[in-house]
Amino acid sequence: MKKSNAFFNSLKKKLAAVLAVTMVLSLTACGSAGNAVTGTADSSAETGAEAEFTEATAMEPTEVTETDLTVTYPVTITDHLNREVTIEKQPETLVSGYYITTSLLIALGLDTELVGVEAKAASRNIYTLSAPEILELPSVGTAKEFDLEGCAALAPDLIIVPTKLKDSIPAMEELGLTVIAVNPEDQDLLFETIDMITKATNTVAAGENLKDYIVTALATLDTTLVDTDMPSVYLAGNSSLLETAGPTMYQNTLITNARGTNAAADITDTYWAEISYEQLLNWNPDYIILASNADYTVDSVLEDSNLADCTAVKEKQVYQLPSDIESLDSPVPGSFLGSIYAASVLHPEKINETAYSDAVAKFYETFYGFQPE
Repeated sequence: MKKSNAFFNSLKKKLAAVLAVTMVLSLTACGSAGNAVTGTADSSAETGAEAEFTEATAMEPTEVTETDLTVTYPVTITDHLNREVTIEKQPETLVSGYYITTSLLIALGLDTELVGVEAKAASRNIYTLSAPEILELPSVGTAKEFDLEGCAALAPDLIIVPTKLKDSIPAMEELGLTVIAVNPEDQDLLFETIDMITKATNTVAAGENLKDYIVTALATLDTTLVDTDMPSVYLAGNSSLLETAGPTMYQNTLITNARGTNAAADITDTYWAEISYEQLLNWNPDYIILASNADYTVDSVLEDSNLADCTAVKEKQVYQLPSDIESLDSPVPGSFLGSIYAASVLHPEKINETAYSDAVAKFYETFYGFQPE
């Protein structure tokens, strides 16, 4: 399916607007977002430079009202499997078989319409913080083991699943279920996912507000980081240091948004790729950033004798993405915050920990209704 490039066109427009803003509030940098060993703030580091990024520098997104973009049913959606799906009437009950779309549905104010969600909902802190009623909903399984019968028993008006479940969709349709499949593996595809879901559920205005907010924040970030260097970054996976994301994964977007260069840019795998120590040493990244839910620690990487000659280890430039609310290295609506965090690591002279924390607090209060502690 041909991409709409909606995100990039919108970003260019917003970037031009941000560049015209004359009232910019600055924060004084007090070091990177975390020290290499613990990932906690190092308030003793003084650079004397200004951290220019702050939520106050961004223009307030233009609010779109519901009456501007009301959907008329029946409506046809083209999903990420290039399937044309016709939705006869506005859905009143939803099933999300994918944590990314469950998080998105909360941000859109649709969590009360959910009747079933993906497995392991209790492990998602974002649900506890923003929509605890989700924890009591029936599970429809995972992308590997989807519970078709359990899902059908819920009789939802609309089911949203990852494209990995494409082989299960015909069986769902045979049961009379309406299904759309999504694959938000980069910023443009995330925006297409928002467009699909909001068109299907008659919440287009809410989707436009969410996208505009993200575009504004990323445009501000891009403006702040203009003309900075682009250090090489190795982003390690959840289960092993020796797995990484190539250019087709959302993690690549996170790195490039933060004005870094993905050390694994030449990887051709469309999912996590397994590499060797030899390959990692050959790339010799300036920074190593661990996935939010890594099964190993920053300390274990720093103490790994196989990496003694790696620049990131020698310079103690090893960090882990935050995971206290949700995994910001996944293409959830708040994933742009992962880019801001990474930028605070790569460019502490421009963005400090306070700017990142402020961005987190404002976003989750606005779209999820809670203030992070």
